[in-house]
Amino acid sequence: MNISIIGYGKMGKEIEQLCIQKGHHIYSIVDPLLGTGLEVLKGTDIAIEFTQPASASQNIRYCIDNQIPIVSGTTGWHKELDSLKDYCKVKDGSFFYSSNFSIGVHLFWQISGYLSEKLDAFNNYKLGLHEIHHDQKKDAPSGTAVTLAETMLKTSKRFKTWNKADQPGWVEDGSIPISSDRVGDVCGTHTVEYKGEHDRLIFTHEAFSRGGFVSGVVSAAEWLNGRIGVYGMDDLFT
Repeated sequence: MNISIIGYGKMGKEIEQLCIQKGHHIYSIVDPLLGTGLEVLKGTDIAIEFTQPASASQNIRYCIDNQIPIVSGTTGWHKELDSLKDYCKVKDGSFFYSSNFSIGVHLFWQISGYLSEKLDAFNNYKLGLHEIHHDQKKDAPSGTAVTLAETMLKTSKRFKTWNKADQPGWVEDGSIPISSDRVGDVCGTHTVEYKGEHDRLIFTHEAFSRGGFVSGVVSAAEWLNGRIGVYGMDDLFT
């Protein structure tokens, strides 16, 4: 395929390398530091977008308006996501979104949802989420942590919402606290902790490199090619 990349940071560069390894052609790269804008996307087969929260919605909308299938993994703008998905459906566009493209993280979400359902009745177990990322990551909590909390909320009657916490801990207000650290070049560590009076249960996903994310992104782009609609990781694994 002819693949274009929107955002040429660490993720963009690794996506470029894997695309080339898999025999795809890098059609264009959109990045202000390269002096290129969205107009260089016209004619590409598909676009992959990893930028900043402030520009993600505009980038995706441009692709939808110009019938360019797009895969996006930018986080920190989830409040606009539902309206953009609706816009894509109206325009008969192609849009694949996930806050994390790792297969391991996808399974981590599913198992965490199962834990939330099973431990819902045991009020003596308090729940807290914690995530760690590199010190250049803009959003906190991470999109992965937000998706984790929202996945657990779907299976829980005990918790009603999530909230941003200044430090790891537990509260009794019906919300799931998410605490965040930004340290060095950490690729991503997410932890679910249930703490009881006599024991605790800790469930963690730790990314060793960006390779798992990059592989999932390129697989999503290959899968989306030729499809119309709005998709996510659940669709990729079915």
